[in-house]
Amino acid sequence: MLYTKTIEEMIEDSRDKLVIDVREEKDFNKSSYPGALNISWETFSDHENELSKEKPIYLLCYSGKHSVEICEEFTPKGYEIYSIEGGIYSYYRYTIEHQLSDEDEKEMRCKEIERSIIKKFRPELWSQFTKAINTYDLIQDGDKIAVCISGGKDSMLMAKLFQELSRHGKKNFEVVYMVMNPGYNDINYTTIINNAKLMQIPITVFDSDIFDIVDKEVSGSPCYLCARMRRGALYSKAKELGCNKIALGHHYDDVIETILMGMLYGGQIQTMMPKLHSTNFEGMELIRPLYLIREEDIKKWMAYNDLTFINCACRLTESCASCGGTDKGSKRAEIKSLISELRERSPYIEANIFKSVENVHLNALVAYKTPDGKRHHFLDNYSEYSE
Repeated sequence: MLYTKTIEEMIEDSRDKLVIDVREEKDFNKSSYPGALNISWETFSDHENELSKEKPIYLLCYSGKHSVEICEEFTPKGYEIYSIEGGIYSYYRYTIEHQLSDEDEKEMRCKEIERSIIKKFRPELWSQFTKAINTYDLIQDGDKIAVCISGGKDSMLMAKLFQELSRHGKKNFEVVYMVMNPGYNDINYTTIINNAKLMQIPITVFDSDIFDIVDKEVSGSPCYLCARMRRGALYSKAKELGCNKIALGHHYDDVIETILMGMLYGGQIQTMMPKLHSTNFEGMELIRPLYLIREEDIKKWMAYNDLTFINCACRLTESCASCGGTDKGSKRAEIKSLISELRERSPYIEANIFKSVENVHLNALVAYKTPDGKRHHFLDNYSEYSE
C-alpha cells in the first residue's frame, strides 16, 4: 500500500484536499504550509470524526515518521491519506528552490530584500546597526572581518547589513562571509546555501566534525561544549583567512536575556559585551553589530520578505529543530517568557534591563571583581561610605 507522496505531488493535486500539520501546536504556529490545519499526531485518532473520506488528506510532520504511522492506521478505514516525504522540511526546501528558479526573479527578490533594509526598516535595522558600530567603535580602518553565518535569521540579516555598509558606508574594511558546517543535516545545509544564493551573499564554506565529536564526548546536554568548540573553530578559520575580527549575530534581546539569566540563575551581574578580545587567539576580536537591534524587528523584516531561515540547526537535538535555540524548558526560554510578562506591565522594562549594566554605582555594591580577578568588598573602604 502506498502511503507517501512528495511535496510536488501534493501541490500538483488540483482536487479539493485537506492538508494537516501533525506537529506540536507551538511549531505549527511558527510556520506551516498555507491553509494547513493542525492536529497533533499524538491526538490524531481522537479527531477522526472531523475527517472526510470524500477528499484526499495530506499529512506534514517533522520527518514523515509519525505521518506514515497515521496513514497505516487510517488507510484501511477507507481514507485517501498520504504522508509527505521529508515532512515539513520538504516544504521549506521546495519554497526556497522555487524562489531561485528564475534568474530575473531572483535578482528582483534580492533587490527587494536590500531595499527593505535601507527603506522600510531603516529606523529599526539599518540605523541601529550603524549606531552600534559607532557607539561601540566596532570597526577600524584596515579591519578584515569574518561575518559568521549560522543560517538563522539574525546572522543572515547581519550579512546583508554588512553588504549595505560596504556599498553605502565605510569602505575602509574587508569582509569575508563565513559559513561553518559542523555537521548539519541535508535540509539545513541546503537551506543555508540556497538562502545565500537568493540574497547574493558570497559565502566561504568550511567543514568541521564538531557535531560528531560532541556526540561522542557528551552524554548529557551538548550545548556548552558545542558552543565553545564552534567559537574556537570560527576564530581559527577567520585567522587563517587573514581576518582580525569575527562578527556574531547576537541582538538586543540576547543581551537583556543574558543579563537577567546571570542574575537569576548565576548569582552575578554581567552582560553580553558588544566586543571582546579573544583569550586564545591573539590579535583577534569578537564584535556584535546587531547589539541594538530588536529580535521582533528582525522577524518583521523576515516576514515582510517572505524568507525562511533555519531555526535550531543542531543535529544532536533534532527534537528542537523548530525551537530557535530556546526549546521549551530551557533557561533562556524561561527568561524570554518572563521578560514578555514584565513588558505587559511596563513598556520600559526591557530598556531598563539593558541600561542597568551601564548605570552601575560601585559605591552601592557590596562587592565586585575587577578584570584581573581581584575581589573588592565595601568593608575595605567603609570609612569612605556615607548615607
